[in-house]
Amino acid sequence: MNPLTDSLGIPSPSPWKAEMWLRFRNLFWLKLVGTTACTWLFFIGYFHLLRHPVNAVTEMPLTALDHLIPFSPQWLGAYLSLWLYVGFAPGLQRNFAELLVYGLWVGGLCLSGLALFYLWPTAVPPLGFDVSGYAGFAMLQGVDAAGNACPSMHVAVAMFTVLRLDDVFRQARTPVAFRLANALWFLAIVYSTLAVKQHVALDALAGALLGLAFALASLHWRPAPHRMEALTA
Repeated sequence: MNPLTDSLGIPSPSPWKAEMWLRFRNLFWLKLVGTTACTWLFFIGYFHLLRHPVNAVTEMPLTALDHLIPFSPQWLGAYLSLWLYVGFAPGLQRNFAELLVYGLWVGGLCLSGLALFYLWPTAVPPLGFDVSGYAGFAMLQGVDAAGNACPSMHVAVAMFTVLRLDDVFRQARTPVAFRLANALWFLAIVYSTLAVKQHVALDALAGALLGLAFALASLHWRPAPHRMEALTA
Protein backbone atom coordinates (compact mmCIF):
# COMPACT_ATOMS: atom_id res chain seq x y z
CA MET A 1 0.00 0.00 0.00
CA ASN A 2 1.23 3.48 -0.80
CA PRO A 3 2.33 5.11 2.51
CA LEU A 4 0.56 8.31 1.47
CA THR A 5 -2.83 6.58 1.13
CA ASP A 6 -5.01 4.93 3.74
CA SER A 7 -6.55 1.44 3.60
CA LEU A 8 -9.39 2.71 1.39
CA GLY A 9 -7.00 4.24 -1.11
CA ILE A 10 -7.82 7.80 -0.01
CA PRO A 11 -4.78 10.10 -0.16
CA SER A 12 -3.40 10.92 3.29
CA PRO A 13 -1.75 14.20 4.22
CA SER A 14 1.99 14.28 3.61
CA PRO A 15 3.99 13.78 6.83
CA TRP A 16 5.06 17.42 7.11
CA LYS A 17 1.51 18.68 6.67
CA ALA A 18 0.24 16.34 9.37
CA GLU A 19 3.06 17.42 11.67
CA MET A 20 2.41 21.12 11.11
CA TRP A 21 -1.33 20.70 11.64
CA LEU A 22 -0.68 18.83 14.90
CA ARG A 23 1.62 21.59 16.09
CA PHE A 24 -0.85 24.31 15.12
CA ARG A 25 -3.95 22.88 16.75
CA ASN A 26 -2.37 21.55 19.95
CA LEU A 27 -2.95 24.06 22.81
CA PHE A 28 -4.10 26.65 20.26
CA TRP A 29 -6.00 28.88 22.69
CA LEU A 30 -3.31 28.72 25.35
CA LYS A 31 -0.73 29.77 22.77
CA LEU A 32 -2.91 32.62 21.46
CA VAL A 33 -3.85 34.01 24.87
CA GLY A 34 -0.38 33.45 26.32
CA THR A 35 1.44 35.19 23.47
CA THR A 36 -0.95 38.16 23.62
CA ALA A 37 -0.65 38.47 27.40
CA CYS A 38 3.15 38.29 27.34
CA THR A 39 3.30 40.95 24.63
CA TRP A 40 1.15 43.30 26.69
CA LEU A 41 3.25 42.70 29.81
CA PHE A 42 6.38 43.59 27.87
CA PHE A 43 4.81 46.80 26.61
CA ILE A 44 3.76 47.81 30.13
CA GLY A 45 7.40 47.68 31.18
CA TYR A 46 8.58 49.23 27.92
CA PHE A 47 6.33 52.28 28.18
CA HIS A 48 7.06 52.79 31.87
CA LEU A 49 10.79 52.94 31.20
CA LEU A 50 10.23 55.06 28.11
CA ARG A 51 8.29 57.70 30.06
CA HIS A 52 10.31 57.52 33.29
CA PRO A 53 14.01 56.99 32.49
CA VAL A 54 16.14 56.79 35.61
CA ASN A 55 19.32 58.02 33.90
CA ALA A 56 20.17 60.56 31.23
CA VAL A 57 19.06 59.45 27.76
CA THR A 58 21.90 58.78 25.33
CA GLU A 59 21.36 59.68 21.69
CA MET A 60 22.60 56.88 19.44
CA PRO A 61 25.16 57.86 16.78
CA LEU A 62 24.51 57.47 13.09
CA THR A 63 26.74 55.29 10.92
CA ALA A 64 27.41 55.31 7.18
CA LEU A 65 24.71 52.66 6.78
CA ASP A 66 22.13 54.93 8.38
CA HIS A 67 22.98 57.68 5.91
CA LEU A 68 22.82 55.19 3.05
CA ILE A 69 19.30 53.94 3.85
CA PRO A 70 16.67 56.60 3.05
CA PHE A 71 13.47 57.15 4.99
CA SER A 72 10.98 54.83 3.28
CA PRO A 73 7.43 54.99 4.69
CA GLN A 74 6.32 52.07 2.52
CA TRP A 75 8.23 49.75 4.86
CA LEU A 76 5.90 50.52 7.76
CA GLY A 77 3.81 47.41 7.02
CA ALA A 78 6.86 45.18 7.31
CA TYR A 79 7.81 46.91 10.56
CA LEU A 80 4.39 46.33 12.11
CA SER A 81 4.24 42.75 10.82
CA LEU A 82 6.57 41.72 13.65
CA TRP A 83 3.55 41.42 15.95
CA LEU A 84 2.09 38.78 13.64
CA TYR A 85 5.44 37.12 12.98
CA VAL A 86 6.29 36.56 16.66
CA GLY A 87 3.23 34.37 17.13
CA PHE A 88 4.26 31.67 14.68
CA ALA A 89 7.11 30.05 16.63
CA PRO A 90 5.27 29.66 19.96
CA GLY A 91 2.14 28.72 18.03
CA LEU A 92 3.97 25.77 16.47
CA GLN A 93 5.52 24.32 19.62
CA ARG A 94 4.43 20.68 19.83
CA ASN A 95 3.43 20.28 23.49
CA PHE A 96 3.10 22.11 26.79
CA ALA A 97 6.67 21.43 27.92
CA GLU A 98 8.10 22.90 24.70
CA LEU A 99 5.75 25.88 24.91
CA LEU A 100 6.62 26.58 28.54
CA VAL A 101 10.37 26.47 27.94
CA TYR A 102 10.00 28.60 24.82
CA GLY A 103 8.08 31.17 26.86
CA LEU A 104 10.73 31.21 29.59
CA TRP A 105 13.49 31.85 27.08
CA VAL A 106 11.69 34.60 25.18
CA GLY A 107 10.62 36.07 28.52
CA GLY A 108 14.25 36.14 29.58
CA LEU A 109 15.11 37.91 26.34
CA CYS A 110 12.49 40.58 26.93
CA LEU A 111 13.47 41.09 30.57
CA SER A 112 17.11 41.46 29.53
CA GLY A 113 16.11 44.15 27.04
CA LEU A 114 14.09 46.00 29.68
CA ALA A 115 17.01 45.79 32.11
CA LEU A 116 19.29 47.36 29.51
CA PHE A 117 16.74 50.14 28.89
CA TYR A 118 16.61 50.76 32.64
CA LEU A 119 20.38 50.95 33.04
CA TRP A 120 21.10 52.76 29.77
CA PRO A 121 18.20 54.77 28.28
CA THR A 122 18.80 55.56 24.62
CA ALA A 123 17.01 57.28 21.76
CA VAL A 124 17.47 57.68 18.02
CA PRO A 125 18.48 61.13 16.70
CA PRO A 126 15.60 63.37 15.59
CA LEU A 127 14.85 63.09 11.90
CA GLY A 128 14.69 66.79 11.23
CA PHE A 129 11.40 66.53 9.35
CA ASP A 130 7.80 65.70 10.23
CA VAL A 131 6.69 62.16 9.38
CA SER A 132 3.23 62.38 10.96
CA GLY A 133 1.70 63.19 7.58
CA TYR A 134 2.53 59.72 6.30
CA ALA A 135 -0.16 57.09 6.79
CA GLY A 136 0.26 55.28 10.07
CA PHE A 137 3.22 57.30 11.35
CA ALA A 138 1.25 59.52 13.72
CA MET A 139 -0.02 56.36 15.41
CA LEU A 140 3.48 54.86 15.41
CA GLN A 141 4.99 57.91 17.08
CA GLY A 142 2.30 57.82 19.74
CA VAL A 143 2.71 54.11 20.45
CA ASP A 144 6.36 53.35 19.69
CA ALA A 145 8.33 56.49 20.33
CA ALA A 146 11.99 56.80 19.40
CA GLY A 147 13.26 55.98 22.89
CA ASN A 148 14.42 52.63 24.30
CA ALA A 149 16.38 52.31 21.09
CA CYS A 150 19.40 50.14 21.84
CA PRO A 151 19.25 47.22 21.64
CA SER A 152 16.39 47.10 19.17
CA MET A 153 13.95 44.66 20.73
CA HIS A 154 12.17 44.62 17.38
CA VAL A 155 15.27 43.02 15.88
CA ALA A 156 16.07 40.93 18.96
CA VAL A 157 12.66 39.25 19.03
CA ALA A 158 12.70 38.83 15.24
CA MET A 159 16.11 37.13 15.46
CA PHE A 160 14.88 34.81 18.21
CA THR A 161 11.79 33.99 16.15
CA VAL A 162 13.55 33.34 12.85
CA LEU A 163 15.88 30.77 14.40
CA ARG A 164 13.21 29.03 16.45
CA LEU A 165 10.79 28.96 13.52
CA ASP A 166 13.48 27.61 11.22
CA ASP A 167 14.05 24.87 13.78
CA VAL A 168 10.35 23.95 13.64
CA PHE A 169 10.41 23.78 9.84
CA ARG A 170 13.57 21.68 9.95
CA GLN A 171 12.08 19.23 12.43
CA ALA A 172 8.84 18.97 10.44
CA ARG A 173 10.81 18.60 7.19
CA THR A 174 8.71 21.19 5.40
CA PRO A 175 9.53 22.24 1.83
CA VAL A 176 12.48 24.61 1.64
CA ALA A 177 10.13 27.42 0.59
CA PHE A 178 8.93 27.69 4.19
CA ARG A 179 12.43 28.24 5.51
CA LEU A 180 13.18 30.72 2.74
CA ALA A 181 9.99 32.70 3.40
CA ASN A 182 10.87 32.76 7.10
CA ALA A 183 14.32 34.19 6.38
CA LEU A 184 12.95 36.79 3.97
CA TRP A 185 10.30 37.93 6.45
CA PHE A 186 12.98 38.32 9.10
CA LEU A 187 15.19 40.36 6.78
CA ALA A 188 12.26 42.57 5.81
CA ILE A 189 11.53 43.31 9.48
CA VAL A 190 15.17 44.14 10.22
CA TYR A 191 15.48 46.42 7.19
CA SER A 192 12.19 48.11 8.03
CA THR A 193 13.47 49.22 11.44
CA LEU A 194 16.12 51.24 9.63
CA ALA A 195 13.92 52.32 6.71
CA VAL A 196 11.19 53.84 8.90
CA LYS A 197 13.91 55.36 11.12
CA GLN A 198 12.71 53.83 14.37
CA HIS A 199 16.23 52.52 14.93
CA VAL A 200 19.77 53.13 13.78
CA ALA A 201 22.20 50.46 12.60
CA LEU A 202 23.89 50.08 16.00
CA ASP A 203 20.50 49.42 17.61
CA ALA A 204 19.79 46.71 15.07
CA LEU A 205 23.21 45.12 15.52
CA ALA A 206 22.88 45.05 19.30
CA GLY A 207 19.37 43.62 19.01
CA ALA A 208 20.51 40.93 16.59
CA LEU A 209 23.31 39.85 18.94
CA LEU A 210 20.99 39.77 21.94
CA GLY A 211 18.37 37.76 20.08
CA LEU A 212 21.00 35.40 18.69
CA ALA A 213 22.43 34.69 22.15
CA PHE A 214 19.05 33.78 23.59
CA ALA A 215 17.96 31.80 20.53
CA LEU A 216 21.08 29.64 20.48
CA ALA A 217 20.85 29.04 24.21
CA SER A 218 17.17 28.10 23.90
CA LEU A 219 17.94 25.58 21.17
CA HIS A 220 20.58 23.96 23.38
CA TRP A 221 18.66 23.87 26.68
CA ARG A 222 15.13 22.69 25.97
CA PRO A 223 13.05 19.50 26.23
CA ALA A 224 14.15 16.66 23.96
CA PRO A 225 11.14 16.36 21.61
CA HIS A 226 11.14 12.56 21.30
CA ARG A 227 11.66 11.97 24.99
CA MET A 228 8.91 14.39 25.92
CA GLU A 229 6.55 12.79 23.41
CA ALA A 230 7.28 9.39 24.93
CA LEU A 231 6.53 10.68 28.42
CA THR A 232 3.25 12.32 27.41
CA ALA A 233 2.00 9.56 25.10
